[in-house]
Amino acid sequence: MKILKELLDRITRVRVGVIGDFCLDVYWEQDCSASEKSVETGLPTHPIRTQRYELGGAGNIVSNLMAMGVGTVKAFGVTGEDPFGREMRRLFEAKNVEYTGMLVQTKNWDTFVYLKPIRQGKEDNRIDFGNFNLLSEETASALLGHLDTALSSLDVVIINQQVIRGIHSEFFQCSLSALLERHTDRTFIFDSRHIAGVYPHCLRKLNEIEAMKLSGDSRDYGDVVTHDEARSSAQRLFARWRKPVFVSRGARGVLVADETGIRDVPALHIINPTDPVGAGDSMLAGIAATLAAGHSPLDAAIFGNFVAGVTVQKLFQTGTASPSEILAIGADPDYVYEPELADDPRRAQFQPGTEIEVVTALPGRLKITHAICDHDGTISTLRQGWESVMEPMMIKAILGERYSTADESLYAKATRRVRDYIDKTTGIQTLVQMQGLVKLVREFRGEPLEASRYKEIYLEALMELVRDRLHKLRRQELDVADFTVKKAPHFFQALHRAGIKLHLASGTDEQDVIAEAEALGYASLFEGRIYGAVGDVTVETKRIVLDRIMKDIGEANVSRIVTFGDGPVEIRETRKRGGLAVGIASDEIRRYGLNLGKRSRLIRAGAHLIVPDYSQTEALLACLNLMERP
Repeated sequence: MKILKELLDRITRVRVGVIGDFCLDVYWEQDCSASEKSVETGLPTHPIRTQRYELGGAGNIVSNLMAMGVGTVKAFGVTGEDPFGREMRRLFEAKNVEYTGMLVQTKNWDTFVYLKPIRQGKEDNRIDFGNFNLLSEETASALLGHLDTALSSLDVVIINQQVIRGIHSEFFQCSLSALLERHTDRTFIFDSRHIAGVYPHCLRKLNEIEAMKLSGDSRDYGDVVTHDEARSSAQRLFARWRKPVFVSRGARGVLVADETGIRDVPALHIINPTDPVGAGDSMLAGIAATLAAGHSPLDAAIFGNFVAGVTVQKLFQTGTASPSEILAIGADPDYVYEPELADDPRRAQFQPGTEIEVVTALPGRLKITHAICDHDGTISTLRQGWESVMEPMMIKAILGERYSTADESLYAKATRRVRDYIDKTTGIQTLVQMQGLVKLVREFRGEPLEASRYKEIYLEALMELVRDRLHKLRRQELDVADFTVKKAPHFFQALHRAGIKLHLASGTDEQDVIAEAEALGYASLFEGRIYGAVGDVTVETKRIVLDRIMKDIGEANVSRIVTFGDGPVEIRETRKRGGLAVGIASDEIRRYGLNLGKRSRLIRAGAHLIVPDYSQTEALLACLNLMERP
């Protein structure tokens, strides 16, 4: 947090120039309730309820730089002599951008515009302006003259290429290359959609497909690029240009190649709906500002990742990230680990002779003293099937009065949205999930209830299922083995005998966790250390338990903690603190064997080991260096 605050403070004093294809993003929200038939054509009109104008293309980079607090931003580009060009200048003035380098070409040039009609919450076919532009040599020379004059007052210059018929004509490319040759002591960073191979004296931000193509691979855009291929292409491109290269990989993070080697910056775990439009510009702005502040390329990629993580969550807009938003996402970031391995179980490596998957090699000499155990799905299966209770409850809440009459398309959309949300939020407190439901209801233009009321509705349905199972347990129609992951009680008894202090942590209400652990016969193993949700949405139970234990044993001894869990939250929180995370990827219906979906989620959350259940107790104890304990 302190380092991030210091960087944001330094950014307020840096000076960044942006030269490129400046565009205007126009959002027109249609409301056909006011439509009427045109007298002239007989066709229905498309009334516009709201209109919004934002800087796009190179302008989006400028907006991001200003939003994050960059001290001075200078824009260099071309507009037409038209209303859109005037609106662009108005926006520059509103943002305090220096735009004396924005020139007007009166012939053969229209301001670039992406007009995006929004109908019923969806973006309709885009209407574009500027596709037939021709930059004159006179305008190109004047534009580069403005940049040349300003160079001494800039720390970094971003070169943007957005459209095919933009400012990067052949004449402009030759002239800019000559300028770069004269100023090799200055820092330029280039981001291009179509001509990424030009301008050799620049740092570059590329996506992985662009990097592959520049490295000689002509694959189709939709093909998957492996981690090894992306690293290899980044390495070759750095060797070619001898300038740092940033390769963005979307949901798989960012690669940085420079003179120190190739490093990975993992992607951020985001549970909210996302819109990737403009995320590349946000990342580029963050990278450039960090470099201008004197930080390393790796620091720049990390910071750029935070900026993009904020903006992808802003829908139907060309989003930017403020310092407070960057601090919020960067102070305690949730990362996605090993995405390739998570998606491809064929790459799994196992402890010899076992079903224990080793995701990350463990230290040779562990000294475990504390174990944190998630409850539902890790030990107990009493709540198995909770998703089948939550899913219809959420769909009904989202559709409201439309539930019985919604057409197949709307119902399918709501179902997909709910399933995706449940998958991403598995393991967090129920009340937090219900706060997310409130947002989902609004997303579908409904009037939501309070999150606490949604929780009551859900728990009422779920507890009916749990009470029925507990009743069968008490009547001895079923026994403990029918409601626990295979050999779970046996394994945790072994940990207890080994002198490990056990802590049970759950996102379920605390009184229910205690009652269920007692009914299943293992509550005594935890010696009163059972923690559940207490109704305060700001309190994450598993984080509190981890923080308490670390405080007790000291941060220097964090490697003495092992967490067992089947949800991303406890695994991710343990990984962030430096503890050992064991993912329990069990099939809860059978109560044993591997659930590939869980395996993928747990690896992405940062699990060091993956086990399907506790049937290989001795082998797992041996991995944790606990076999010799009395």
